[in-house]
Amino acid sequence: EVQLVASGGGLVQAGESLRLSCTTSGFNFTEYAIGWFRQVPGKEREGVSCIRTWDGVGNYEDSVKGRFTISRDNAKNTVYLEINNLEPEDTAVYYCAARLGFCLYYPKGVPTWKKYDYWGQGTQVTVSS
Repeated sequence: EVQLVASGGGLVQAGESLRLSCTTSGFNFTEYAIGWFRQVPGKEREGVSCIRTWDGVGNYEDSVKGRFTISRDNAKNTVYLEINNLEPEDTAVYYCAARLGFCLYYPKGVPTWKKYDYWGQGTQVTVSS
């Protein structure tokens, strides 16, 4: 059974940091790219970062570059998303997802989340000002 479990969210103040984790099982981890997405009520799910698990190469949506860092631990089948200098606009449910093959990029208005095969349940991040 494929599972992705996102954790690490919480209520924080602006300027603080969080590290989200996505722990996976049930598939060959190093054949997949793992992406992080976020969604607020009434808005489209948006991709923020993705990592190629086999070589650790990651990418970022433009608006989060410099504050978000994605990494992975292949021994634990886990991907991390560190978010620094959190802003109220980062408030969302954060999801991780897996797709066989390469990461995608983040063209505006294109629902790339539909290209991912497996999803976790999401973790809430709330940033107070």
